Amino acid sequence: MRLTRKRLCSFLIGLYCLFSFYAAYHVFFGSSRRVPAATPRGIRRTAIRARERRGREKSAFGSEEWNPWEGDEKHEQEHRAKTGFQILNKSTKEKTNNSVQIWGKAAIGLYLWEHIFEGLLDPTDVTAQWREGKSIVGKTHFSFITGPSVIPGYFSVDVNNVVLVLNGRTKAKTFYATQWLLYAQNLVQTQQLQHLAVVLLGNEQCDNGWIMKFLKRNGGMVELLFITYDSPWVNDVDIFQWPLGVATYRNFPVVEASWSMVHDERPYLCNFLGTVYENSSREALMDILKQDGYEKLCWVSAREQWQPQETNESLKNYQDALLRSDLTLCPAGVNTECYRIYEACSYGSVPVVEDVMTEGQCGNTSTHHSAPLRLLKSMGAPFIFLKNWNELPAILEKEKTVVLQEKIQRRKLLLQWYQHFKTELKMKFANILDSSFLMNKG
Repeated sequence: MRLTRKRLCSFLIGLYCLFSFYAAYHVFFGSSRRVPAATPRGIRRTAIRARERRGREKSAFGSEEWNPWEGDEKHEQEHRAKTGFQILNKSTKEKTNNSVQIWGKAAIGLYLWEHIFEGLLDPTDVTAQWREGKSIVGKTHFSFITGPSVIPGYFSVDVNNVVLVLNGRTKAKTFYATQWLLYAQNLVQTQQLQHLAVVLLGNEQCDNGWIMKFLKRNGGMVELLFITYDSPWVNDVDIFQWPLGVATYRNFPVVEASWSMVHDERPYLCNFLGTVYENSSREALMDILKQDGYEKLCWVSAREQWQPQETNESLKNYQDALLRSDLTLCPAGVNTECYRIYEACSYGSVPVVEDVMTEGQCGNTSTHHSAPLRLLKSMGAPFIFLKNWNELPAILEKEKTVVLQEKIQRRKLLLQWYQHFKTELKMKFANILDSSFLMNKG
């Protein structure tokens, strides 16, 4: 009996030990087999953090070029710190030869996309880090990307053909434009891109020599250049003139014509809201407006110092002035071409343009004359051109005699011309790309 109990105890102890060894085996060796399954998540988290750090380090580059004049980099960096910088890894698609992607790294790109192409952007929030849109012109599929998160190396390149929209107005801006061109050059050299064009907000005095080395004719990779102002380089072969457009950087909107815009009586003969520079023709303009009470017949609001940003109130006042004036006075600034010309057209207010050449390197070419404003003149702009503001009193006196029906017809003509102007530019732009990029697969 005693022996039997000893055997039973030994059996139970042995069974307990076997169970303990079995449990220990699964705890220590069985769990180790599950560790590799968790490892990729840890790697992905580490990689994402690393990319976010690199993104923050490069964010100054992306933000610098987004605003055409202002030093808003600090504001954008603070905004990113609050919202968190996201690396947008766009899905890789099969490249197609009938697709062109536009990289909008200057505010003038919004004029191209929203005003000329009449394209939409998603999201609509102008402060969004990444915005994109799509449009078809003929057989060509266009896509547009813009925003502070559009940074070299931080989005996938899934097309063969790219139009890069850059700001080259100042030396500081040309530095960032150059970085983009070097990035694009590398993509061409590594055959990730086949064709590259540039839309350039040029220098107001046409001092754009920095970009010449990037042109294909000089051994670079830029096959086509669309440039603002009356550059003497324009030849309609590889360099084309491009309009300045409206001040999208100041949130000037796409304006839809309405019945009241065309038919209503406007209470002001003319308007001028802007900066009056010392020893400029604008001083002479202000003196003339004070004569014979013209200042009371026109909406005039002058300031001594240029203000780069609009408030909601100042933008509304400016739009109201355009909408409620028959004429918009457009004195020359650093360059004759100014945003005001196109903004007046948007509201059917006839631009009265000071038709004089400003200082600098702008002017006629061997094939294109009638500078300044060659592009607008060549397309028959129905403006009032004058050489001296002393001609203004006679224009305003004549304006007093124009009846409403005549003004309605004039507004219709101006609005129709401006729509035709944008449509023609869109088709010309698409046709040039088509003949240079899409017909040439090499």
